[in-house]
Amino acid sequence: MKRLFQSLAFLVLMGSSTSAMSQQKLGSETAAEKTERMKWWTDARFGMFIHWGLYALPARHEWVKNRERITNETYQKYFDQFDPDHFEPKKWAKEAKAAGMKYAVLTTKHHEGFCLFDSKYTDYKSTKTAAKRDLVKEYVDAFRAEGIKIGFYYSLIDWHHPDFPIDRVHPQRPLKDSDTAYERLNKGKDMAKYRQYLYNQVTELLTNYGKVDILWLDFSYPGKYGKGKDDWGSIDLLKQIRKLQPGIIVDNRLDLNDYEDGYDFVTPEQVSTKELEKYKGKTWETCQTFSGSWGYYRDEHSWKTHRQLLDLLITSTANGGNLILNVGPTARGEFDYRANNALDSLSYWMHGNDQSIYNCTFAPDTYKAPAGSKLTYNVATKKLYVHLFEYPLYSSVTLEGYKGKIKYAQFLHDNSELLYKEQGDDIIVTVPAQKPPYEIPVIELSLN
Repeated sequence: MKRLFQSLAFLVLMGSSTSAMSQQKLGSETAAEKTERMKWWTDARFGMFIHWGLYALPARHEWVKNRERITNETYQKYFDQFDPDHFEPKKWAKEAKAAGMKYAVLTTKHHEGFCLFDSKYTDYKSTKTAAKRDLVKEYVDAFRAEGIKIGFYYSLIDWHHPDFPIDRVHPQRPLKDSDTAYERLNKGKDMAKYRQYLYNQVTELLTNYGKVDILWLDFSYPGKYGKGKDDWGSIDLLKQIRKLQPGIIVDNRLDLNDYEDGYDFVTPEQVSTKELEKYKGKTWETCQTFSGSWGYYRDEHSWKTHRQLLDLLITSTANGGNLILNVGPTARGEFDYRANNALDSLSYWMHGNDQSIYNCTFAPDTYKAPAGSKLTYNVATKKLYVHLFEYPLYSSVTLEGYKGKIKYAQFLHDNSELLYKEQGDDIIVTVPAQKPPYEIPVIELSLN
């Protein structure tokens, strides 16, 4: 996935469906039809990203080929060594389900060009390694069996393909940008041939694995020495995607921001919880890592705490968005201990409090969040959820202006009643002095 400076540049280009440039349409779907198509996704709120490829062997970031300017010849040793003997997708699926994740997105091909599926258009694929397995098929079967929706990530970029022109993010980019340098490096390369390859592989993915619920295409970087919608053939590609999988949900990285239906959701990447607040009212999903890398990075140690992960999940829901959290499996095909610890902590919290996430969104403006808390709201059940980021010191929570608005209060994790009283226009909810055994306890309010 992109590095930080590319993520920031992309957000500038992202736009929204309400912008002045988003009036053109490629299809005839109405707003109501789109809402219905995406309902399962907006209800789910929480998914798992899985970044896995040859880069798990060097274990130095998924952009290692770019960062170290590695050639195809040198990178070949990772292909030759790839043999994930501990790959058990059924175990992955059970861990995702336990953590409360309702959908998953696997990197079928990342920027390095290596395919985890048995594509007939290349030999640079898992079935030609010592693994001799279609890893995408096994993932699909395992996650589908657990009732988890299926998503594919597919990189528009390919640093291995002989016809993919070298550009400003390519491992073999020149030391200094110039037209002459790029012309020399790209002599004999044919973007039209690569574009057909891309089109053919996406068609394979959407034809050979049954129903695919999400397609995550990554990424466009238009401008000088970059690539955008014309390079990818994005309009024709998206039309083909919709034709093959009419119900599919597609991200916004095809560089089709001036089309109202050129994407289904926007994708703020690795941003702060404060930054997420600006997306309220849009259809969005924030993609985040447990650590600072998407692929397995053995020596990277800036892992998020349990509280930070919960903050991302709750804040996303509280602003009407989704969170997709990434796992980067090892070269042996398993989640490393740090990822498992993070998933286990989420499993515990979600077991008690998932009703404050699923089917929820931001609260009506008439309800103010108490100090040190965040609100989520279930429109259908008329339940308001108060997430106590700061547990009250004096055994009470003040709900300002809530008089006459609630009929029952309880902790969500055990449905134990919380007594309350009116005080002027406010409601004072009594909570026990001893904080419940959750990092962020949740109060459920049944509204009148």
